[in-house]
Amino acid sequence: MAKILAMDTSSYKLGVAVSDGDTVIGEYMTQLKKNHALRLMPAVEALLQEVGIKPTDLDAIAVAKGPGSYTGVRMATTAAKTLAWTLGLPLVAVSTIELMAQAGAYFHGYVVPIIDARRQTVFTGAYRSGGARDIMMELPDRHSSLTDWLSDLQTLDGPFLFVGEDARLHREAIVAALGEQAVFAPRMLADARPGELCALASKREPVQHVHAFEPTYLRQAEAEVNWQRAQKDRHEGLY
Repeated sequence: MAKILAMDTSSYKLGVAVSDGDTVIGEYMTQLKKNHALRLMPAVEALLQEVGIKPTDLDAIAVAKGPGSYTGVRMATTAAKTLAWTLGLPLVAVSTIELMAQAGAYFHGYVVPIIDARRQTVFTGAYRSGGARDIMMELPDRHSSLTDWLSDLQTLDGPFLFVGEDARLHREAIVAALGEQAVFAPRMLADARPGELCALASKREPVQHVHAFEPTYLRQAEAEVNWQRAQKDRHEGLY
């Protein structure tokens, strides 16, 4: 795949990148609490114009498929599906957790991305890093209580590099469980850049059916849970 357009809106971060072969020729990223819906496509259009590439010049579309913010994940995947479908291009989907793990590509040990999922739960996974960009999954991506996840990590022989802006929200509990084995990436280096998504996508097979592709949420949206609970209560109230 020569020219790849990649996009990620899994969290507060909005990231867009364009690669040509093994070179990232353009990258745009913000970390702001602003509406991605109003900013994603203008960012894509501006970046493509800046690097002098027309949409019809692209060879593939890449997207961070989640988990993460339900609305954010759906934003990028919908845009990516629409572009891929309209342009007749392959769509490559990459785990947001795996993408985040690339921030620890030069760390020796386990890289542990953390996305806060509220109520003391997290989206996470563990990736073994040899320190030379050879990152391999050790424990699959999951939605887990923080307590259970830290217990799972205690079965591994660290050290552990925690990445992602949300890792600091749980720093006290992490250090209590893992002690000096827990290392936290500096905030400026705590998350992978969107150009890494291009690199990962260049080595992956595209999804089989663009139209049928769905994001990876790892749990139901809170609105769905509340609706199901309300329906259950309503049903039980009839008897």
